[in-house]
Amino acid sequence: MAAAQSRLSRVPPGRIVLIGGAVLLFAYAALWLLVPVSPALLGSLWFLPAVGLVGAIIANTSGTGGGVVFVPVFNALRELDVMALAPLQVVGVSMAIQSFGMSMGALRWTDRLLHQPEPGAFEASVRIRDFARVVLCVLALSLPGMLLTQRLASLDQHAVLLAYKGFSILLGSALILATWTVNARRQERDRLAGGDLFVLVAIGLVGGPITALFSVGVGELVALYLFIRHYPVLLCTGAACVISAVSVIAGAVWHIEAGTIQWEVVLLAAPAAMLGGFLARPVALWLGAKRLKTLDGAWIVLSALYLLWLNA
Repeated sequence: MAAAQSRLSRVPPGRIVLIGGAVLLFAYAALWLLVPVSPALLGSLWFLPAVGLVGAIIANTSGTGGGVVFVPVFNALRELDVMALAPLQVVGVSMAIQSFGMSMGALRWTDRLLHQPEPGAFEASVRIRDFARVVLCVLALSLPGMLLTQRLASLDQHAVLLAYKGFSILLGSALILATWTVNARRQERDRLAGGDLFVLVAIGLVGGPITALFSVGVGELVALYLFIRHYPVLLCTGAACVISAVSVIAGAVWHIEAGTIQWEVVLLAAPAAMLGGFLARPVALWLGAKRLKTLDGAWIVLSALYLLWLNA
């Protein structure tokens, strides 16, 4: 493991971002050639790049996934008769946009993992082994759960939303409270505890079906839990971004097959989402752990309350 970590750390800084970004740009260019597009609809949705940019910055600074922004925004646009996307289309569009934005964010955080600076006071470095264990333990159960839910399950979406967002409010509030009390002057954890792996596996078990229904869930729960446990931002946000990126790419396949994606929305928002994913890491590091955790917790609580109000 040490030898593998040494080899990975010798990858030049920015190399994986450059290669991965080129792949994303190629995939985006291919969409223009392969999917049907209405020029008139493109013109009426001129505001979507701003949504993609802001959504990706919030999603990739927190690791919660772009659905925490896209789903409330698209639901609000439907309620205001600006853009009438059905709930299933909202999920499909959100997953497709996140496939670009969260992937760019995941590349940026992984590059940071391979080239970490010396930690400051109360900070800790992240072991590549711990980062990989978090990602693999969660995805091992969340991916099958998400894919099976998409194809087989018939769940009460309203009831699941109420339970999930109610739990998110509790976690978000706990994060803010812990940030300013027990974790305020405590050293960050430098090694992943075995007990936390069991919790992460449980999060993967419930997070996969939630992600299938709302295009967000597993990344948000992972990030919130690790933040509360006082792990470094790199592990909390970076691992959650990788988990979210893999999840939405896999989830978008079913929506493409089912024809639920409004491609004009994706084509307008995806480039800005990639830019937001690129900018998010320096924004998160500039904010610092305490402010980042406070803002993340506040966003989770407020967006959850808004969604609950919409569905009341």
